[in-house]
Amino acid sequence: MSTFKTSLLSITTALALITANFAVADNHNTQSASFKSIQLTDNIFMLRGKGGNLGLITGPDGQLLIDADYKVMSDALKTELTKHGGVEKLNYLINTHWHGDHTQGNNALGHHAKIIAHDNVRKRLSTTQEIKLFKMVSKPYPEHALPSITYETRMSLHINGEILNVVHFPSGHTDGDSVVFFKNSNIVHMGDHFFSGFFPFVDVDHGGNVLTMAKNVKTILGMIDNKTKVIPGHGPLSNKADLQAFHDMLIETSAEVKAMKDQGLSLEKIQAKGLSKKWDTWAAKSFFPTTVWIGIVHSSL
Repeated sequence: MSTFKTSLLSITTALALITANFAVADNHNTQSASFKSIQLTDNIFMLRGKGGNLGLITGPDGQLLIDADYKVMSDALKTELTKHGGVEKLNYLINTHWHGDHTQGNNALGHHAKIIAHDNVRKRLSTTQEIKLFKMVSKPYPEHALPSITYETRMSLHINGEILNVVHFPSGHTDGDSVVFFKNSNIVHMGDHFFSGFFPFVDVDHGGNVLTMAKNVKTILGMIDNKTKVIPGHGPLSNKADLQAFHDMLIETSAEVKAMKDQGLSLEKIQAKGLSKKWDTWAAKSFFPTTVWIGIVHSSL
């Protein structure tokens, strides 16, 4: 059996836990059918449910939501939106990428809001997709749940006195990632370009790459300051220092794996040897063990 197939067996076993329980550590999102709302400004909120973190801006122009969580959270999400005028006030929904923990709610919300995403997100959601490591198959979404407004590089939205710059950062987490900058409020929603304090899942099979993710994060670090409130795709509300630590982890763990690979070690031997002890706290908080992260980095190399 090839080294890649052997590693897939261990990776698949570990990642299977994620589909059943997407909240392994205390700082991950709750599994209860409700949302924790964190107020960032008078009218901007971070919502934490079961899947990826959501962003919400409210006001006289209606609501704009960033990401939509899993399908099972849709009723809870509608309940949360009633605190801000109800789902009928939802005008726009931005998908930061195509994964189901960020887009399954499109089915419930797409009847109310125009869905915005990168061009590749509509392509992914329009066709059958498979994440083999998770043993997950995503069937084509119905038309009302697909992005009706797509863009290639960047776009801007003006709503409730805020300017939202939606920017595509290619080949990071997937091939269709958007990062959303709230220009006036100094807030950024990172999508899954940022897992705060633990190893991220990088979807190499769908255009993601750890090294490119690191490059993208470095660019974003140059676009924010120490007062910026950073909403990660997964994990607690963060700041620039937290994002810098994530960037450093991407760079340094990649360098460790590359050094062992350059010495001629197989993936299995690299996984057996492991990473420096300094990354143990990251592994302890992660959805999966260090061996899985090593496999993702190795695939990116």
